[in-house]
Amino acid sequence: MLKLIITQNHTSHMIEEKLDSLGLTLPGVPKPAGSYIPSLRINDLVFISGQVPFIDGNLLTGKVGSDITLEEGSERAKICALNALAVVKAEIGSLDNIQRIVKVSGYVNCIDSFVDQPKVINGASDLFGELFGDSGQHTRIAIGSNSLPMNSSVELDVIFQVRQ
Repeated sequence: MLKLIITQNHTSHMIEEKLDSLGLTLPGVPKPAGSYIPSLRINDLVFISGQVPFIDGNLLTGKVGSDITLEEGSERAKICALNALAVVKAEIGSLDNIQRIVKVSGYVNCIDSFVDQPKVINGASDLFGELFGDSGQHTRIAIGSNSLPMNSSVELDVIFQVRQ
């Protein structure tokens, strides 16, 4: 008896198609601004170094609550998330290999009286949820800071669980 085995060529790019449908594209992988590596994979976890809102090599700077609004800060958190996705894609080959978002640590450059850091970081969290559904739900911390490197308005680091 001859057994027919059909294999599928897994070239699906579902997550990138979702990005396209949202009018978003992944940037190039940002170059480290210091003595560190962009990502580190340990078994099924990928740790992404801090990502700031670079667009086409230009850093979006300013302090939330004085220089920029909460809404602008949230949009910048989304840009940080896109940069983190570009880094993890370079590490694992396809965004479809992401099993889940484990943790997001968000830092907001803000004035002392600003207390809506979670709303700023929602820009990143909401994007992850939109792209990955339940697998985009993650643990998180949102911290206010009186300054960030290079006067960046937001910085994120992300831990991804990936398929092995």
